[in-house]
Amino acid sequence: MTPTQAVDEAITSRRSIRSFLDTPVDRATVEEILAVASRAPSGTNMQPWQAIVLTGGALKDFGRQLEAHALRGNLGESEWRYYPDKFHEPFLSRRRKVGWDLYGVLGIARGETEKMAAQHARNLTFFGAPVGMIFTIDRLLQIGSWLDYGMFLQNVMTAARGRGLDTCPQAAFAPYHKEIRQLLAIPESHQVVCGMALGHAAPDAPEHRFSTDREPPEGFTRFVDALPGSL
Repeated sequence: MTPTQAVDEAITSRRSIRSFLDTPVDRATVEEILAVASRAPSGTNMQPWQAIVLTGGALKDFGRQLEAHALRGNLGESEWRYYPDKFHEPFLSRRRKVGWDLYGVLGIARGETEKMAAQHARNLTFFGAPVGMIFTIDRLLQIGSWLDYGMFLQNVMTAARGRGLDTCPQAAFAPYHKEIRQLLAIPESHQVVCGMALGHAAPDAPEHRFSTDREPPEGFTRFVDALPGSL
């Protein structure tokens, strides 16, 4: 495999995994992934990322407490906005398709709200992964640093795939920032950005029987070879 093929394979084979094996991932590998990911660019090299890595008993206790909290109907509210108040096309159709495709392979029908809530709450246990990560950012930083953060998170996922590991980036943790702050002693000066599960995908899990579509470049790209007007 050429270097180009290896990089492309690491990127295109990434999926959001929602069921993991309990096969351990050693700390040295996690540290290596984070070190590689930290080569992401950031404005004036501010490196805005902060990571908390959970494993073993701490991971299970953390997930158990958050999942129970969510299943009691405590939905929480994020400190930052991920989605708009109202979706429009093409985003509405894309969102609905991935949701119903997932529920379809899990056998969850429309209107089965309790099953939907239980599936969503599984986010908070990192879908059974042996490694769970919570990412935070200094709340004084602005949107540029959040853009930098996205490149760092993508690097984490790509570096994981290069090592034969799988991930799931999870904004689902953000609404529970108060509980997470208490459990992990996160200072008020930092916001919870997201979580991420890391481990080996459970190969036979029904969650992995579908794949998400991607718009081809011609659907989101406009090439300009000559300016239509001039100053």
